[in-house]
Amino acid sequence: MYGYIKGIVTKITPKYIICETNNIGYLLIVGNPYNFKLNTEYKIYTYQYVREDVIELYGFSTEEEKELFLKLISVNGIGPKSALSILASGSVKEIVQAIENRNDAYLRKFPGIGTKASQQIILDLRGKLSFTDSVVTPNSKLEDVEAALLALGYSKKEIEKVLPKLDPNSDEATLVKIALQRMVQ
Repeated sequence: MYGYIKGIVTKITPKYIICETNNIGYLLIVGNPYNFKLNTEYKIYTYQYVREDVIELYGFSTEEEKELFLKLISVNGIGPKSALSILASGSVKEIVQAIENRNDAYLRKFPGIGTKASQQIILDLRGKLSFTDSVVTPNSKLEDVEAALLALGYSKKEIEKVLPKLDPNSDEATLVKIALQRMVQ
């Protein structure tokens, strides 16, 4: 529900911080609250955890931290508290490296993570922890343009004549417009 909250940290406790924005104080459960400073403005990436008996708002310093948290809680047997304890005790780079290198001894050092849980994390996440998914490459833009043109009823041959002439540095909407103009000519 919330992507991030930008505000001033007004309270720090061992388990959470309160970030005030527009006269509303959001209680954010964070991995290491003491990484934040009082009366300082932060952009805190958030995840709202909802279960029938609980609604909690988790906060993260970076988008990578949040993405790793989401991937960790997708692992069977790993809940938000376990995932947060992993993030609190290690850096994103170290954790990803441990998973990719099948270093379950590193993962077992985190509170609440035993042999079974560490092996499950490696099994489920190894090879799936690239945080460059959000970066759009020029090739994927052209593939999106091709898909849009196919959906509009143009043939593969017509599209292949136009695609090489497009500038992949433009956004998809612009590329589709230019492609359509060139198709009509």
